[in-house]
Amino acid sequence: MGTTPEATPAATPEGSPGTGSPRTLAEALRHRGDPELAALLRARPDLLSPVPGDLTQLATRAGTRASVVRALERLDRFTLQTAEALAVAPDPAPRATLLALLGGDDGDPAVEAALPGAVEALRTRALVWGGDDRLRLVRTARELLTPSPTRPSPTGLGPTVAEATAGMSPGRLQEILAANALPTTHDPVSAVAALTALFTDRTRMGRLLDQAPSEALTVLDRLVWGPPYGEVTASPAPPVRWLRDHGLLLPASPRTVVLPREAALHLRAGRAHRVPEPVPPAVTATSAVASGRPQAVDSTAAGQSFTALATVEELLQDWHEGGPPVLRAGGLAVRDLKRTAAALDTGEPMAAFWIEVAYAAGLLAADGEADERYAPTPVYDEWLTLPAAERWALLADAWLTATRTPGLVGGQDGKGRTLSALGPELDRSAAPEVRLRVLELLATLPPGTAPDPETVLARLRWERPLRTGGAGTGTGTGTGSDGAGGGSGGPVDLRSRIAAWTLGEAETLGITGRGALSAPGRALLGYGPEAVAPDSTPPPAAPAPAALTTAGRAAAQTAAAAALAPLLPTPLDHVLLQADLTAVAPGPLERPLAETLAVLADVESKGGATVYRFTPGSVRRALDAGRSATDLHTFLATHSRTPVPQPLSYLIDDVARRHGHLRIGAASAYVRCDDDALLDEILADKRSQSLGLRRLAPTVLAARAEPPALLAGLRSLGYAPSAESAEGDVLITRAHARRTPPRTPPVPVPDGPPVPDATLLGAAVRAIRAGDLAATVEHRPAGAAREPGRPPGPGTGTGAGAGRQGGLPRSTSAETLATVQAAVMTGSAIWIGYVNAEGTASQRVIAPVRVEGGFVTAYDHTADEVRTYPLHRVTGVAELADEPADDPAVP
Repeated sequence: MGTTPEATPAATPEGSPGTGSPRTLAEALRHRGDPELAALLRARPDLLSPVPGDLTQLATRAGTRASVVRALERLDRFTLQTAEALAVAPDPAPRATLLALLGGDDGDPAVEAALPGAVEALRTRALVWGGDDRLRLVRTARELLTPSPTRPSPTGLGPTVAEATAGMSPGRLQEILAANALPTTHDPVSAVAALTALFTDRTRMGRLLDQAPSEALTVLDRLVWGPPYGEVTASPAPPVRWLRDHGLLLPASPRTVVLPREAALHLRAGRAHRVPEPVPPAVTATSAVASGRPQAVDSTAAGQSFTALATVEELLQDWHEGGPPVLRAGGLAVRDLKRTAAALDTGEPMAAFWIEVAYAAGLLAADGEADERYAPTPVYDEWLTLPAAERWALLADAWLTATRTPGLVGGQDGKGRTLSALGPELDRSAAPEVRLRVLELLATLPPGTAPDPETVLARLRWERPLRTGGAGTGTGTGTGSDGAGGGSGGPVDLRSRIAAWTLGEAETLGITGRGALSAPGRALLGYGPEAVAPDSTPPPAAPAPAALTTAGRAAAQTAAAAALAPLLPTPLDHVLLQADLTAVAPGPLERPLAETLAVLADVESKGGATVYRFTPGSVRRALDAGRSATDLHTFLATHSRTPVPQPLSYLIDDVARRHGHLRIGAASAYVRCDDDALLDEILADKRSQSLGLRRLAPTVLAARAEPPALLAGLRSLGYAPSAESAEGDVLITRAHARRTPPRTPPVPVPDGPPVPDATLLGAAVRAIRAGDLAATVEHRPAGAAREPGRPPGPGTGTGAGAGRQGGLPRSTSAETLATVQAAVMTGSAIWIGYVNAEGTASQRVIAPVRVEGGFVTAYDHTADEVRTYPLHRVTGVAELADEPADDPAVP
């Protein structure tokens, strides 16, 4: 044998002729080829944490409860119904039996067409194994899905006759046989078999029910679709007594009876489910918005996008000098959320949404100081310099990929505590998946078409019934309300509520317009502006779409920005001044103009046009920022398309004339003025008594108040003082920008292990194959002699099988060295036991290349690479058996 690995074994269909039916899941996995193993690991990435040592470990891990529950959660409704039908079918069951349970006695073409795909999906995920003639559900999945008194099944079926009669006295069984005119038997097993044969025989069962009282049939109608259990009294009514005497109701407890599964299936015409759902519900258009008007949708979305940018800028400008404090437990206080909502002129839920979007984009964070507060980050300043379309794309992408869920704000967690904005409890790992899937469903409709929200929610429930509470299997996988109460009348489960929030939030951000997906929204998902996404169900644990992968996000953002840029209005360099001391901005303003105007005037109203009002206070604010009256006149004349009104000129000149006439400095504080009459006026004003003023000199007053309080107090009296420095110069007051240290955006909370890429899958499959080879290869029995002149060679045969049993080979140092040297000369593979430096023992199949200085260099088939091993750590060696392998699954 050379130093190159064996060829990858080809896949052998499970249960195909010539191979025999696999007896265990591990044997079934050995019949699979590398692509099938890679598909299993891709669909169930939790099996790779860590990489299994061999196929037996992989099969064991695939059968654990946690892994099976996770796999069941990712099944669509029909695939789950297929698994539920297998759970109530005989074990093993042929596909014909499964088809009868799903399609009923009359058959269902849709079920027949969809069943092969559902079985293959279950087999790919190692939830089902065996050939089509012997389908077996993994034991853990059967335990989770099989009906029981404490864990009802969505099928509504009860236990079988054999299960319901376990522990029943033989005499009672004979009485039931006699009541049904069946011959008596000599043992309970044959009695149960006779009763089961009666209930599964359509003709004889029909004759028996024809003899039943009408009231008894009414009782059966109430139990047939579940729950199959009912309470009885010590003296039941005649109809119930007739059913009990004929075995159609069997005792489950002293006061409870149950309808046996075989009888229920007869009454259901063989169907395990009342309504099989082989076809996903279609997402239909709403009648409120007509299709074929994508331009109107894009225009509406562009307007919302512009509003989103303006709102985020306004929010962070409001927190420019330092935002609200951080609660001790993290998050924003309710009063601060209300204050922010008032500043943004919106409701508290919407304010929480904007705060969370800015936080997810990395534009705001806690500053980490002793008096910790929220403030914009340095990324915010970089974000402001970008074009509007690129700024929007960053916000939209941050919202799409974030696990932060603003809709939960104001609800309560499992302990009854209120969930606050920016709090640590708002992460929900399902949020990105649900948001993306909702938008993908919108993309399946023609451009300009809005979906009916109820059909979107119905589709999501079909795709993940266990996660949306659409079907209860008793597995404990339902999300419920997740402890964050929603309003009555709306969706109860978390995924449905996230989907409903997604529709509203996408509209607010401008990803949709009038309910339909906009062109920038399609670009954010990786589709062209006119492309329609295929209406298909995503496979569980499919590779992340381009919009959620690191490589695809930048490209998607660029495409979305390019699609939005032509739709946004061009920033203006002018305003319209009016005689009532207002200025009208008929559109978005260029940033320098908007920043200066925000200092010089107050925003009075917003909308399609923004109205600014000039007041003495706003003009004084501009003068305090270092502007002179001449600067303000020049600024207004330059940027106004209308002449500067005379009242506005008078207002600026009047405020400027009085501005700085009074000077305030720190003594603790003093007031200085060249006009001593003005100081007399201030001292005589009773409203100034709280400032504690007293005269130090004809032109100087001292005060007990601090300079900021004195400045504010005199301004409230109608004066226009200015602050001065210790040198007597006027202090120019500008907004102090408070920024956090560099912060990274919050990392999304993953929903389980990430989906492995092709490189990792290939390496994992090779490692599992190699480990399985080392674990299953048979070696020559100890002391067995080889044929003269025949070198040791690879293969499997009738050896002792210590490798299969997990034992390490044992040999003396001399025997080990001699065997390794012989393998080097012949180029053969040998089986060794090895203990590493940490004391971990393993068994490996190696092809030695060189023995030198107490080390052996060999190609390690287990690790699929060349390695060097110290001979003193080798516990022993054994030659491989000479006979070729009969099992095609063993390389």
